[in-house]
Amino acid sequence: MHHLKRKTIPFTSIVGQDDMKFALILNAINPRIGGVLIRGDKGTAKSTAVRALADLLENILVVENCPFNCDPANPEDMCDLCFEKHEKNQIKAVNHKTPVVDLPLGATEDRVVGSLNVERAIKEGIKALEPGILAACNRGILYIDEVNLLDDHVADVLLDSAAMGVNIVEREGVSVAHPSKFILVGTMNPEEGEIRPQLLDRFGLQVSVVGIADVDQRMQIAKNAEAFDADPDGFAEGCIESQETLKERISSARKNLRNVSMSDDLLRSIASTCIDLGVKTHRAEIVITRTAKTIAAYEGRTEVISEDVKKAMELALSHRMRSRPFEPPTLNKEKLEKSLTQHQHEHLHEHEHHHEHGHQHEHHHIQKQEQKPREPYAQHDSSEKGVRVHQL
Repeated sequence: MHHLKRKTIPFTSIVGQDDMKFALILNAINPRIGGVLIRGDKGTAKSTAVRALADLLENILVVENCPFNCDPANPEDMCDLCFEKHEKNQIKAVNHKTPVVDLPLGATEDRVVGSLNVERAIKEGIKALEPGILAACNRGILYIDEVNLLDDHVADVLLDSAAMGVNIVEREGVSVAHPSKFILVGTMNPEEGEIRPQLLDRFGLQVSVVGIADVDQRMQIAKNAEAFDADPDGFAEGCIESQETLKERISSARKNLRNVSMSDDLLRSIASTCIDLGVKTHRAEIVITRTAKTIAAYEGRTEVISEDVKKAMELALSHRMRSRPFEPPTLNKEKLEKSLTQHQHEHLHEHEHHHEHGHQHEHHHIQKQEQKPREPYAQHDSSEKGVRVHQL
């Protein structure tokens, strides 16, 4: 391990680009959202923001000396070696920073999935695996810069691991596996080409960043860059308070997330709007639901509101709206808002109608009871009358 460390400008000192920062924060709170793709011109703080996110993530408990960052509290997601230790009560947990791993553009398949010595694997199993990038990023973030230029074969391997949460390495009929759950974060410059549709849909959210047009903000960017270059540690010290506040908010939202609920009416509005907008993938509703719940948790609420849904849809739909492959992503926000509002009104009207119908039915039932002749009761003895009354 070398002593050199990359110094990164604090996340809270990044000027503007609110959608990008928000999407990254949401994934830090809830990795099940499925990562984020950041599209934009060069020099718009894409890579800077992703690397700065690492300082906002809480440390994780891992099994000591495990190359796969196995969770000591979760035997189901352990590699074979850690599971054996767990069975013998030999697990020792240590604190680690949440890993943020860069995928080099020219990385080979062996570098990504790991290399396997077949002869050793037959005898030793997973011990014969030389861990790759998918091992290092388990329970962390896998960052792919210029994701649109990624080799197709490597992209396919990543898709398999991202979908299953497991990396399976197979060579000559011998197979070993290890856990590989990660937040996928990609950045790209659209000028250099579009991204494969199969890979695109794997990203939960997408944001587009452009150069800031505000003079004061651009001046602040230049000042921050100069101050950070002159004294990185001093600059970081000046941001400690804002960094800690945001870190605590993310931590609190993570705990609150399990208590957040969403009404069926909102979910129906989401599904109806996706159909209206011509969204074909069913992943859209899943991602929107998770994102809306995460927004509510971040805002300190336990109930999703329509504003959460609207924001979630803006982040989750633009890259799922293409009618043809390799088209630039577009989302008509006006049409989205109109469709969402319309469906919410429809569902509200339906509720009112059902409530009114139920009330009328109840009122009619009471009236019928009141109109029933009471004379026959006088012809029966008191015990029979008592029974009859009880039956009613």
